[in-house]
Formats: sequence, structure tokens, C-alpha cells
Amino acid sequence: MMRRLMVFSLMVLTPAACQRETEKLVEVSGHIFVFNYRVASATYLVTLKKTGPIPDGTVAIAKFDDPAGGEPIVINEKIFPAWDKITLQSPNVRCVRKDKPYSVEIRLVDAGGRTLQELKTQLVSDVDQSVLPSKPLVLGAGYERNPEVFKPDGTVDYGRDDDCPA
Repeated sequence: MMRRLMVFSLMVLTPAACQRETEKLVEVSGHIFVFNYRVASATYLVTLKKTGPIPDGTVAIAKFDDPAGGEPIVINEKIFPAWDKITLQSPNVRCVRKDKPYSVEIRLVDAGGRTLQELKTQLVSDVDQSVLPSKPLVLGAGYERNPEVFKPDGTVDYGRDDDCPA
């Protein structure tokens, strides 16, 4: 009788242990390309919603496809346990194409370097980056007109980014 009781209690505890190993700490709550025409920039923006306790010292390592080709763009963002929403933003990117899927891989890593969770998502832009000028329209905190774009003779040169892959 005692032997049966021990086997039963082990069977009950095992699923709970497995569930704890696959517990989600965060989930993707949003992702978008941000185009800022004033400063001629485009960036990835991914938001994560906290769904479980995040240990102190955790870092998010995000790997973004480079739309211009080449190696993925990697960022490291320290995550604070008190945050309910986590925002990951890439540095400026070039050559974003409309309707093309771009991959983002995110790993949450604890202070000791152990992977806590991995996520993958894709972003698809509904506009092509060619809608942006290649040079910032304004400069500085006062939003002064960029003289490289707005010429003294009244002409405007928005420039083109012609070295993007097809």
C-alpha cells in the first residue's frame, strides 16, 4: 500500500516540475517598424509583456535581420524585475522593403548566462523605406532645417538610398 502511494505522489509531482521548466516569463505583445521622416530613420520596435517573475540581472538579447543584408543586428537590454512592459528597439536600419518578412529572435538570459526563454517573431512593413528621405530633414533640438536637404536657392534634395539589395 505504501509503495502505491509513493508512486502516485511521484506521478502527481512530475507534471508540475515540467511545467515550471517551460514557464513563460514574457510574451510578444507588439512589433512594428518605426519610420521617422524628420530624422530619416527606421527602426525595429518589439514590446514584451511580462507574464512571470524575472530574476534580477536578466538581460534580453535581441537579434534582428539586417534589411540591408549582412550579419544580424544584435542588442543587449538589461531587464529590471519591476518592469511589466519591456521595449526592445534596434539601432537605425536601412533598406526595409514592403511586404517582406524580417525575423527577430529574443533570448532572456540570467546573470549567470543561462537561457531562461527564447522567442521568435517576424515583422512585415506595410510601406517601403523609400518613402523616407536619405538625409534628416531637421537638425538639432530646435528642428532647424537641414541645409543639405533645403538648399538656399529654394530647391529640395531628399536624396535616394540606391545601394539597397533588391
